[in-house]
Amino acid sequence: MAVGPVEIFVIAFDDPDFQGEIRAELERLKDGDIIRLVDLLAVRKTEDGVIEAIQRSDLEADEALAFGAAVGALIGFGAAGEDGMELGAVWGLREMADGHVFDDADKWRVADAIEPGQGAIVALVEHRWAIPVREAVRRSGGRAVAARWVTDADLIKLGKGSTSVALELDNL
Repeated sequence: MAVGPVEIFVIAFDDPDFQGEIRAELERLKDGDIIRLVDLLAVRKTEDGVIEAIQRSDLEADEALAFGAAVGALIGFGAAGEDGMELGAVWGLREMADGHVFDDADKWRVADAIEPGQGAIVALVEHRWAIPVREAVRRSGGRAVAARWVTDADLIKLGKGSTSVALELDNL
């Protein structure tokens, strides 16, 4: 199973008004094989403190297990070399047995971090568009050495003359 680069992001909402627009955009990107939603956890805390949560993944059961095994093997390799790969793969299979990365403990951590009336989304997204680019780079003898998303806040800092962001960008 070829796995593209995976990104985790957290989005906060001071006054969530979910009308399906985010879901529609994620579907559009999935249909174009641009991204795949590995796991998404959306949590909203009502004004009276009631926790509402939904979870979603684009992975079929067998894809979730293969993803878990692949990621687990990489973690195992990083921890203990080739000897750790098999243990890591087994761990990854077990972690993805329910088809999700995020669990109930994650839901409660998010709920504890938001105030009544607020919401948050934690998403793990696979960048499918990057798989052929990554493979072309590998065939050409290259490898990724750093990556960083440049945020709106980074651009604002650059405009204010901050050198810390510029130095980080120079290191890429």
